[in-house]
Formats: sequence, structure tokens, C-alpha cells
Amino acid sequence: MLKQAVVLVGGLGTRLGERTRSVPKPLLEVAGRPFLDYILDELSRYAAIESIVLLAGHQADQVVERYEGRRWRGASVSVVSEPAQLGTGGALKHAASRLEDRFFLLNGDSFFDFNMLDLAVEAAKSSAVVHMALKRDQAGERYGRVLLNGNAVKSFLPAGSQSSGPINSGVYCVDREILSFIDEVPCSLEQGVFPLLVEQGKLRAVVYDGFFIDIGIPTDFERVQRELPETVRRPAVFFDRDGVLNVDKAYVYRTEDVDWIAGAREAIKLCNDRGYLAFVVTNQSGVARGYYGVDDVHRLHDWMNQELAKVGAHIEEFRYCPYHEDGTVEEYRRASDRRKPAPGMILDCLEGWPVRKGSSLLVGDNSRDVEAAVAAGIPGYLFEGGDLAAFIRPLLGSSGG
Repeated sequence: MLKQAVVLVGGLGTRLGERTRSVPKPLLEVAGRPFLDYILDELSRYAAIESIVLLAGHQADQVVERYEGRRWRGASVSVVSEPAQLGTGGALKHAASRLEDRFFLLNGDSFFDFNMLDLAVEAAKSSAVVHMALKRDQAGERYGRVLLNGNAVKSFLPAGSQSSGPINSGVYCVDREILSFIDEVPCSLEQGVFPLLVEQGKLRAVVYDGFFIDIGIPTDFERVQRELPETVRRPAVFFDRDGVLNVDKAYVYRTEDVDWIAGAREAIKLCNDRGYLAFVVTNQSGVARGYYGVDDVHRLHDWMNQELAKVGAHIEEFRYCPYHEDGTVEEYRRASDRRKPAPGMILDCLEGWPVRKGSSLLVGDNSRDVEAAVAAGIPGYLFEGGDLAAFIRPLLGSSGG
């Protein structure tokens, strides 16, 4: 399981002129926030990613000041500053001691909306050094194109040679073996390392749809101001837990007692692949009744996300209500507006995440779940058994948009 993401934020951004003379390109503001903040928001959606390392160059002190030592949701953020402009490959070589055996690598000046855990699952199936995420087709003469033989990268076409076809999105799953291909610095991954990997059959790719933008030229920097803030507002699917994702055995809190509902993991991945946020909202009165503690709930939910990651799926956030007015544990013996059929847990997610409420929905297995959804202003659907993926597929659009 990949736990680290590395982001290249050291480029000069010369094509943006005066904008980047005194500000690193990834720190340019998009709708009032640094562009890099959107990338960190995206990475921190994945509970599997525990560490984010920023490789800074131009105006590195600004990157250090804003991000060094911060927590971004559940991930720690750190910065490695280049002593000089080393290129994308040289930046990796300089940060060698900080790299894990396998990690995500992203360009800090582009944004690609796709399920990154799917790329990690594909990478785990082969011994290739790098797996690239390709945007299926991005119109424009300024992009180079990637030619494939199956999922192996065959060659790269220079910008302007072809007006359509898949392009390199700048998102990779990388084995640290890549360091052995970086000798002299400065070094460019794209120009110096990737051609060597192609020759040895160690560069593979997976093609995805989804919103993509590179802010490297003025016209796209203007376009990103309008399009990115709307793109990151996604519809959501709220899942009840017991009886929907796992078999309800009454007060499940141990991992060994979890039996996944048929199609549950596939249903969550379907949401991820189609651009929906995925949440769990679950009553856990077993805490109030003294059957188990909040640490047990957290442990179980962490384990569930670990199991989901194995199939390329994830839950953005688990929300649970430990309260009940008939509880035996004093701390949790009370009524709560977060206990379904009250809508509190759903409202918390709507407030804490960029949710497109009008396209969101809930799936539960009893009337309390549906009542909570209606109270929160979203439709609720009653799942009465069977294959959860087959149940939810017709409820989703072809994409989250």
C-alpha cells in the first residue's frame, strides 16, 4: 500500500512571466487559494497517504514557510529544498533519503481528477519502475502524446505533432529503483529518464478520463480560476455501515467479525471512479452501552480503509455517533442530533467537505437512514440485500459531474 506522495514544486514557470518572478508557480492563487492547496486537498482525501513531501526549488523559502510541518487532514507535510535548480530527476535524487520504496509522484503545476488508488493497484501487478496516469484525450497542440502498446509505453510524440490522443498527466506511481536511472544532475525525468525506461520496458501507463489542467501558460491559468473550484465540488454518496457495507451481526467492532456485503467494496470503488465523494455515517451506540470504546471504532474504520485500498477504493471520512440516552457509560449517555434519524452526521460532512449537495444521495438499510437523508435535504435509498454494486450503479451518473 502506498503511503507517500511526493510533489514537484520547484519549476521556474517562465511562461507565466511576471506572475512567477517572485512566487513559485504552484503557489499562485486560484480563486483566493494557492494552487498547491488544491493538490494537497486531493491527496489528503486518501486515508492511505500518510506523508506528503514537497520538493521545492524556485523561491523555496515560501514553500517552507507555508507548508513545512503542517497536517493536511490525516497527512503530514514536509519540504525538501534544492540547493540549486536540479530538474525533476535531480530533485528526486536530492530527496533520496526521504523516499519510500514506492510512492506517488505529481507535478505541482497540474491537476488531474481521477482515482489515484486505481493506479496504485495497477502498479502492484507489474515490476515496471514507473506507472503513468494518462489523460485519455486533451485537445491542443501544446501537448506531447504518449503512444502505447497495450499498457506499455512505446514512445513519446513531441508537442504539436498530433492534436489528439492520450497525454502524460504528470501523475505517477514510482518505485525508488528510479534513482538508479538518475546519474548526472540537473536531470529531467521526462527527457532523460523516461526514454531509458521505455527502452527497458519498465514504463507502463493507465488511461483515465477526468478533468485535467496544467497552469503553465496564461490562457490555462485564467481558465483554472473558473473551472477548478467547481471541479473540486463533488457529489457524495453516504453509506450506512452495518447492513450496507458489512453484515450486521449487532455491535460489530472487531476486524475478525467483519463480513463484507456482496459488492460493497466494488460499490465504493464505483463511487470513487465516477468522481463521487464516499462517506460512512453510522450509529454506534455500542460505545454508550459499554460494549466497546471509540478507539475500537477508529481501529475498525482504519482497517476497512486499508482493505478497500487493496481494490483501489477508499472512504473519504467515517462519521459515527457513540451516544444513546439509555447508555451505561456516563460520558456517552445522552441524546444527540448526530444519531440517525437526526441528520447531524450528514450535515457535518456537507459542511466539512466541498459537496455538491444537489447530486448527492444516501444508501441505508432501515427507515432511520432514509429519514436522516431527507432531513439533510438529500434522497435516501433503502438497500434490502443483494449485491451493493449492482444496487448503486443505476443511482450514479456516468461521472460525478
